Amino acid sequence: MDYCADLHIHSPFSRATSKECDLAGLAGWARVKGIQVVGTGDFTHPGWFARLREVLEPAEPGFFRLRDENVPAPLAGLAPSSAPVRFMLTAEISCIYKRHGVVRKVHNLLYVPDFAAAERINARLAGIGNIESDGRPILGLDSRNLLEILLEATSDGFLVPAHIWTPWFSLFGSKSGFDTVEECFGDLTPHVFALETGLSSDPDMNRLISALDRFSLISNSDCHSPSRLGREANLFSTGFDFFSLRDALKGNSRETFSGTVEFFPEEGKYHMDGHRDCGIRFEPDETRRHGGRCPVCGRPLTVGVLHRVLELADRDTPLYPADAPAFFSLVPLAEVVGEILGVGPASKQVMSNYVRLIDRFGSELNILLRADSAEIAAASPVLAEAIVRMREGRVIRQGGFDGEYGTIKVFEEGEVARLSGPAGAPQSDPPASGSRRAKIGGPARSGACRGTRSRPGRGARLRCTPGAGGRRAGYRQNLHPGGPAGGAAGNA
Repeated sequence: MDYCADLHIHSPFSRATSKECDLAGLAGWARVKGIQVVGTGDFTHPGWFARLREVLEPAEPGFFRLRDENVPAPLAGLAPSSAPVRFMLTAEISCIYKRHGVVRKVHNLLYVPDFAAAERINARLAGIGNIESDGRPILGLDSRNLLEILLEATSDGFLVPAHIWTPWFSLFGSKSGFDTVEECFGDLTPHVFALETGLSSDPDMNRLISALDRFSLISNSDCHSPSRLGREANLFSTGFDFFSLRDALKGNSRETFSGTVEFFPEEGKYHMDGHRDCGIRFEPDETRRHGGRCPVCGRPLTVGVLHRVLELADRDTPLYPADAPAFFSLVPLAEVVGEILGVGPASKQVMSNYVRLIDRFGSELNILLRADSAEIAAASPVLAEAIVRMREGRVIRQGGFDGEYGTIKVFEEGEVARLSGPAGAPQSDPPASGSRRAKIGGPARSGACRGTRSRPGRGARLRCTPGAGGRRAGYRQNLHPGGPAGGAAGNA
């Protein structure tokens, strides 16, 4: 079966998380996004764990469904969907501990197939620290020992280091991480077979490091609001159950683990080095020229993901085996529509058009990944052009830094108006009788998201061509005027 899974989310029991991130809200938005499997998040929190047991019931092996699947559509004007959504028991632990005389701060994801295993893990962790204060508990627990607790609770579960390049809380983070997986997990390293790349890196970056060759690379939204589900996700073509999903990740072959949906890594909020308070955004070589310090205030810069990747890289180009999973760099649909309409992605105008698009095409990922550009163009040539450029990687990038998200644009200044015609708005076919067609819309398409390998275009990194890729310098080049992406960026 072909399906899409977002396996890192948070519940309302986590800090800074929307109350709408309950199970009904997650299921409703999963249908809008085109996701069939969603992590529960936070099973270590007693309140959320009790809620999971109350609301979920077993479905396929290791998957769960809502006892009442008749959840309302999350957006006004959108018809409720009956598309199947399954949940998988997941949790994230913030491990803060000292190793080799250095304080380490590493976030790890736990995946288990049943409530009994989750309950055993919770009992062990409750004896170590406070698991009630936050959905993502902070524990003075070595990552290696957390993995041991998981394996003792269930041999069927698995652990994935979370957002592995984030500076402050990750396996390879510049502020408190390690240089190798083995340093972190010691003798239990063979039990780790997947790594979560995070929003600020992509497979091309990670495949510059030969030490990561044996690991599958997964991507998830890490969302704190259900509307952000699927901004990164995983594509499978395997059995629809926990064990098949796990084994597909172990096998790391496109036949069963089809690929991942990614941010353009420049949009991630730690892609580049910098100091947000002073508006300083640096590439790695600029950081080195300044001795790692902000030229405005003299304080240390936050060393970003690109810098750390290049520190550990031992290749000039990404290397992929012939059967490597593909990956697809996308821009969230609301951002694309907002750019075309010249308003913010959360505006009423964008949401109105978004609802009509979902109603006609079935899901957001279906539009971004699979909808035929000719069908989109029949309703909006501007939207069709935006989708084609995005799929080919021909976007304008300004890298995020020090907690500030980067920006990805599809059009140059004034280009939308020129493409849209005299009215300055996207053209569309006339409304059908008795209906109000969106200015941006198109024919409906349905089904689970399963993309084809993206077509490299001028300026696109070869992100889906195994065995090939751009030079490391290409990452820097893409951030400047005249680079392959034609983007305007530079230091803030």
